[in-house]
Amino acid sequence: MSTAKQSQSHYYDAQSFYDEMYEKDLSVRPHYESVHRLFGRMKHSELSMRQNALNQRMLEEGITFTLYSPNQSEPLERTIPFDYIPRVIPKHEWEAVDRGVRQRTKALNMFVRDIYHEQRIVADGIIPRRMIVSNTYFRPEMCGLDVPGGVYITASGIDLIRDEKGRYFVLEDNLRSPSGFSYLFKGRTLMSELFHDLYLSSSVQSIDRSLNYFLSSLRALAPNGKRDPLIVLLTPGAYNSAYYEHTFLAQQMGIHLVEGRDLVYKDHKIYLRDLRGLRQVDVIYRRIDDDFLDPLSFHPDSLLGVPGLMNAYRAGNVAIANAPGTGVADDKAVYAYVPDMIRYYLGEEPILHNVPTYILSRKAERDYVLEHLEQLVVKETSLSGGYGMLIGPAASAKEIKEFAEAIKRDPDRYIAQTTMKLSRAPVMIDGSMSPRHIDLRAFALMGEETHVIPGGLTRVAMKEGSLVVNSSQGGGVKDTWVLSR
Repeated sequence: MSTAKQSQSHYYDAQSFYDEMYEKDLSVRPHYESVHRLFGRMKHSELSMRQNALNQRMLEEGITFTLYSPNQSEPLERTIPFDYIPRVIPKHEWEAVDRGVRQRTKALNMFVRDIYHEQRIVADGIIPRRMIVSNTYFRPEMCGLDVPGGVYITASGIDLIRDEKGRYFVLEDNLRSPSGFSYLFKGRTLMSELFHDLYLSSSVQSIDRSLNYFLSSLRALAPNGKRDPLIVLLTPGAYNSAYYEHTFLAQQMGIHLVEGRDLVYKDHKIYLRDLRGLRQVDVIYRRIDDDFLDPLSFHPDSLLGVPGLMNAYRAGNVAIANAPGTGVADDKAVYAYVPDMIRYYLGEEPILHNVPTYILSRKAERDYVLEHLEQLVVKETSLSGGYGMLIGPAASAKEIKEFAEAIKRDPDRYIAQTTMKLSRAPVMIDGSMSPRHIDLRAFALMGEETHVIPGGLTRVAMKEGSLVVNSSQGGGVKDTWVLSR
């Protein structure tokens, strides 16, 4: 037995939850052996040195996330917690995830197109009409509008968890403007440099070409098949929590980083103001919400968007990724119907299953949830980032009572899910491994074909016992290694 295993056997719990690295008897899973061997023989001083080097690099490169809290007078910008023990996924396991994500995003894209055109899935009684028309993210302005290549969801982030048996489940779909790309790519760069020997000896699938796939997906949207389109990334600005990611993606893909004030509408086209005058924009990769895209079409007080943008979009002179209105498919109530979408549009059984979900507009399901709130997770359908949630097993009696009253007042606003025993992976804390709950955001890029970035982003609940992995709630990240053999 290795020294690491002996020392961990006194405190490392691999039995209460599925552990990514360890079997229940603390033997190491085969695909983790080289990782375990390296960290098991490293001294505390060397581990500290590596952590300090990692933190310094993140600080120097500005790899940050801004936290906003009602308890703080000023937002807190910080380096995102990064744990250097990689998550390792065997090749065969990832192949199943890859197929499942491709299947799911294909069906979701078909659903969005259908909703804004024929609405066959509604007419055939698969999804209730009121769930669509009352959806916060449904945009009547998109009805009947054809988008380039029929691609509504250029970039998606599908959040996956594993249960106590190691089975993958989809926790939620992020289809509007999913974040985390920068942490995935920068994490890989840092790990390949600071743990060079381990990385090279582990036969890890490369993600180097994934940014090229991203750029190709954006290029494929260019109106009239323009060969050298002008592409911009539209950001809310430097005060946005994910601004680091916006700058990173623009730099890495060689596209222009712009704010709404940098763009102008003229003659049903969108132009970029620069030193050479006005240049026509072909594709906008937007990182702002629908409400703020165009004050003439959506929120009239928005200073972030471009007045007239939707007119240019409807005229077919500019493409927007992701298309406005895609949020109709990542609403948490609609999520419950994704397996039905897959069967309806593709004639296939889902490869990846949903977490068991209760629709609270249904009286029988609502009554059950109200009687078992202390056992369930409740989510507001239109919120993300870990906000608007009740985690029953960890909630106080007061919180449970407040959520029960809110559900009774507006049941359509919430869903409930079975509390899953999220898998855990070791993180390094003060030179010792300690288990923390994790999930996996798998990124799919849809263009002429769909590319799923090998590995995605593993998110970590850094607080012991916590199930909340979101960066906005203090979560951290890991590099995710998919083995090539």
